[in-house]
Order: sequence, then structure tokens, then C-alpha cells
Amino acid sequence: MSTVAPRMKPEETDTKKIRVLAAGFIGNILEWYDFAVYGFFAPTIGKLFFPSEDPRVSLIAAFGAFAAGFLMRPVGAVLFGHIGDRIGRKKALTLSVLMMAIPTMLVGILPTHAQIGMYAAIMMVLLRMIQGISVGGEYTSSFVFLVEHAPAGRRAFFGSWSMIGATCGILLGSAVGALINTFTTNEQLMEWGWRIPFLAGVLVAFVGYFIRHGIPDQPIAEELSEQEVYSPLKQAWVSHKTELLQSAGLNMMNAVTFYTVFIYLSTWLVEEVGETRAEALDINTISMAALTVMVPFAAMLADKYGRKPLLLFGAAGVTMFSYPLLWLMHHQHYQMILAGQIGFAVLVACFAGAIPATITELFKRGVRVSAASVSYNIPFAIFGGTAPMVAAWLVHSTGNPLSIAWYLSGIAAISFCITLTIKETRHNSLEE
Repeated sequence: MSTVAPRMKPEETDTKKIRVLAAGFIGNILEWYDFAVYGFFAPTIGKLFFPSEDPRVSLIAAFGAFAAGFLMRPVGAVLFGHIGDRIGRKKALTLSVLMMAIPTMLVGILPTHAQIGMYAAIMMVLLRMIQGISVGGEYTSSFVFLVEHAPAGRRAFFGSWSMIGATCGILLGSAVGALINTFTTNEQLMEWGWRIPFLAGVLVAFVGYFIRHGIPDQPIAEELSEQEVYSPLKQAWVSHKTELLQSAGLNMMNAVTFYTVFIYLSTWLVEEVGETRAEALDINTISMAALTVMVPFAAMLADKYGRKPLLLFGAAGVTMFSYPLLWLMHHQHYQMILAGQIGFAVLVACFAGAIPATITELFKRGVRVSAASVSYNIPFAIFGGTAPMVAAWLVHSTGNPLSIAWYLSGIAAISFCITLTIKETRHNSLEE
């Protein structure tokens, strides 16, 4: 049987290693920048595309469109997983970044409800769905590519660069959002300011495309096409059913925690705590910067001590400390709010740094991208995409701003129990 793309060898140049890291890193910046910008500007988008007399209803509708994109991620997982396993990782990575760029640009020029009525909302949802297909193929294809090319003993660190790209994208979206909120009036923001971040994202897409287009696919495509795995997803279900469920369980916590903390809480700080939008985005920007720095360090710990200790620590932390951290953030004191969100960032970094390598190591090479994509994107579609909407609904229906803590803790507790069933994957061979 042929071997899949060889791991990075010591004799390979530092330049090639940097190109591999950049290829896995750059596409995630655009993918997650766009989703972050949408989340941060959800109140504005809600008013413009889903108008209602109750601002909270508009907000929930806007987050519903956000969720629609996530519900399409399993479609992208199947599509790009098949491409990655049957044709090659490079082809999947190149197509995914193009599929994100076009709808991102179209969102930036989309007419609002005031101009074309209900068609504005329909078009917004359709564009979010196309973007969701793209994201369904991007993140997992990139981290499988990175882990497969990692030097011995550095799989988690290399795999974490997909997450670093994602956090940099969200960080960039947060920073752009903060700048626009700072330098535009309310009227300017509603009229044209919200469009700028989406149009600017197209520039990132072109950079990502050219970087990925220039990387060699190595013998991946030829080798995989020789294998008798005509339906990688079907084969993954037959031979890796337990691992698929374990991976999905890990990602359930990952999805809910990440999107509640770093997407929804910016809105929560404005609506429930009374912070200005500029202050909320400043806090999110700082905490995302902290997360970006912490993820590679957590990954290095996972390379040294194993994946499972980091995963268990993160899940236990979210289970026990969600309520105290949210209580801390529910005070109109900038330093307390920032401390609470950075506390969440520490916990997220623990499992975010270990998950890419863990998932890649759970599956055999011929079905790896398909299995990783589906087991990652289904829980993100069900739990991640709906997390901001569920959080907004909980606060609205209970009248308790801290009610979302119980959702975070409950999901994390389930993932903690599932993690206990996973065997340590650090020494698993990627050549099988």
C-alpha cells in the first residue's frame, strides 16, 4: 500500500516548513475573520436585514442566519473530505478558500431590507450557507495537512497553527470591528460602516489562494487515488465508528465554548452588562490575542505530556468555572470583565491546542480527512452555530444574564466524560 504525504524530514529546509505552516494557516484567517465579523456586527445586521420592534428578536434572527451557515458545514465536510482523501489535500485547501471569498464579497454589497424587502434576508441566509460549506472543508483539511507534515514529536504544535490562523482571523475581525465602531457614528455604521469588514476580507482570500496554489501536493493525489477507498466516509463509519463518536464528543465542547465566549459575549456585554460596543470589542480583541499566544504553548505541552491531560483539564475547567467567570464579567468594571474572558481563553487554549493532533491521530490515512471533517463539523453545526442563538434565547427567556453558564458547564461535563474513553494518541502512527 502506498504511503500518504510524508512527514517533514529533518533535512527539509526551514523555508519549506514555513510554507507548510503558512498554507495551513492563511485560509483559516479569512474563514474565521468572516464568521467573527458577522457575529460582532450581528445587532446591526439584525436591524438591517431582520427588522423587528423588539431588538432582541432581530438579534436572535441574525444569529439564526449565523447558525444557517453552520448547518451547511457537514455538507462541506463530506465534499471537501472526499476531495482531500481521494484527490489531495492541496486541492481541498485551494477550493475552500475560493468558495469563501466570493460570498464574503457579496455580503459586503448586499442590499438591505429597506431596499429589497424580505429578499435581503433570504439572500443573506443563502450566502451564509455557501460560506458554511466552505468552512466545513477548510479547518479540518488544513490541520490534517499540517499534522501529516509535522516533524516527529511536534504534531500538536504544527496542527495548532490551523487554530492560530482561526484565532488570528477572529482577532483581526475583532480589531476591525473595534476600529469601525470607534471611528464611525451610529448612522454611519448602519449606512455603510458594517460593509467595510466584509469587503476587506477579500484581500486576505487572494493572499491565501496564491500561497496555497504554490505549495506542492507531493504524491498525495496519486497515492490516494491508488487506494481502494472509493467512499472514504462510508469506510470511516465501518472501521472508525467509536473514534468518530469520540471526536464528535470532543468537538461538542469546543464548539459551544468557543462561539459563546468569543462571538456571543461581545454582544452580551453590550446588551446585558451595559458596556459600549467599542469597549466590548476591545476586551474581545485582547482576550483573543491572549488565546492566540496560549494555543501554541498548550500544543507544545500536548506534544510533551500527551493530548489527554490537556483535554481533560480544559473540559474540567469549563465545567467548574463557567459560572464564576461569567459572574466576574457581569460587573461594569473593565479589568474584571477582561480577567473573566482571559480565564475562559486559558481553558479554551488547553483543548484547542490538542484537538487537531488528537483527531488526526485517531483515524487511518485513507479516510482521515473525511472522518476528521465530519466528526468536527457535525457538532459545530449543531452546537457551535446555534450557541449564540441559544445563549441569546436563554438570557431572553429566563431574564438571567448568567443562565448561559449552565449550558456551557453541562456541555463541557459531557465532553469530559467522553474524553475519559479516548486512549492517548500521541504515539499513534500516521502511516497506517
